[in-house]
Amino acid sequence: MTAAALIVAAGRGTRAGQSPLLRDGPKQYAPLAGRPALTRAMSTYLATPGITSLTVVIHPDDRALYDACVPDDARIRPPVPGGATRQDSVRLGLEALASSEPDVVLIHDAARPLVTRDIVARVLAALSTHRGAIAAEPLADTLKRDAGGGLIGTTLPRAGLWKAQTPQGFRFGDILAAHQRAASDPGAPEFTDDAAIAEWAGIEVALVPGSARNFKITTAEDMTMAEQLLASSPGALEPRTGTGFDVHAFCEGDHVWLAGVRIPHERGLSAHSDADAPLHALTDALLGAIADGDIGQHFPPSDPAWKGAPSRLFLEDAARRIAALGGRIVNVDVTILCEAPRIGPHRDAMRRSIASILGIQVSRVGVKASTTERLGFTGRKEGIAALASATVMVPSDASAE
Repeated sequence: MTAAALIVAAGRGTRAGQSPLLRDGPKQYAPLAGRPALTRAMSTYLATPGITSLTVVIHPDDRALYDACVPDDARIRPPVPGGATRQDSVRLGLEALASSEPDVVLIHDAARPLVTRDIVARVLAALSTHRGAIAAEPLADTLKRDAGGGLIGTTLPRAGLWKAQTPQGFRFGDILAAHQRAASDPGAPEFTDDAAIAEWAGIEVALVPGSARNFKITTAEDMTMAEQLLASSPGALEPRTGTGFDVHAFCEGDHVWLAGVRIPHERGLSAHSDADAPLHALTDALLGAIADGDIGQHFPPSDPAWKGAPSRLFLEDAARRIAALGGRIVNVDVTILCEAPRIGPHRDAMRRSIASILGIQVSRVGVKASTTERLGFTGRKEGIAALASATVMVPSDASAE
C-alpha cells in the first residue's frame, strides 16, 4: 500500500501573531524548542513506517520560509501553492498527488506539530479495513450552549462526542472525488475538516484514538504551551557551548588562509594543512560543544591524506557530526589575534565563508580581530592565533560516544 502524507501549511495564523515565539511569518514556521513547527510535523511523518511520499501545501508567499525548514528526504515532493481556504488548499494538494495515485492519503494540519508516530501509524493501519479514519479524542468537558447575553441556555450531553484531530486518512480516490464534488456543488455546505466532506459524500470514517498532546496551535497561549511541552520532553534540544584555540607560525610564502579566505601577505603560515587557524579553532569549538574529541583526533597531522588540505573540510565534518546527533548550530564567534595582515577589510568575506561552510545565516557568525599590543609571539609578528566559541542545540540525550 502506498501512503502519501499531505500537510496543509497555507494558513496565515493571525490569532497566534502576538506570540514571542513567532519571529517571521505564520505560526507553522515558528521555532518550537529550536525547530520550526512545520519541520516537526514533517519529520514525524517521515519517521513513520509506511509513508511513501510527503507533500506540503504552502502559501505562495512562504516559499523561502518553507525551503529553510524542509528536512533532507527523497520522499518529499515539491510544495503545492494553496488556495483561499483550507478546503481549497487540501483539494489542490490532492489534485497535485493525482499523477502518482497513492493508495491512501493522510491529511494533516501543520498547526499540529506535536503529532506522534503512534497516532500516524494508528490512522494508517485503520485504512486497511476502513475507507476513512481520523485521529480523535473523546470529549471530557461539559458543553454549554449560549442562550445570548452571556447566559447558559442548555447543557449538551457529551456522551459519544469526540474532538476531531489530524491526521485524517482516506482511500485516495474517494477523498479526491469528494473534494472535487464539493468544490463544484454550489449547494454544498461549508466544511470544517476533511472527515465532514467524507461524511457528506457517504464515506464511512472510523475514529482512532488521538492524544491531548496533538492539539492545534491557534493562539499565542497554545504556542507557549507547545514550547513548554517540547522543552520538558525526553530528547528535547538543549544548548551546549564549546571553545577552541589554534596557533600557526609564519613561514615563507605570499598568502595566508584565514576563515576560508585567501589573503595576500608577505609571508605564509606553517602547518600540515592550509594552516587556517580560525577554522581550526572553530572546528574544535564545535567538537567541544558535543564532546566529540578534537581536530587532531579526527584529522591527525601524521596522516598524509591531510597534507595541504583545505580546512573547510574539517569544519564541514564537525557540522555533519552535529547534524547526525539531530542538532543545529545556533551561532559561532571567532577572534583572530595578529599584528598583520589587517582583518577589517576581509571581515565580511570571512563571515560569509564560515556561514556557507556551516549552512547557517551570516547573522549567526561573528568575526573579530585584535592585536596583543606588540606583546608575545603575535606581537612580534611570529605567527597568528585564533580563539573561537560555538553554541549548538542538540537533543538532551545526544552523545557522540
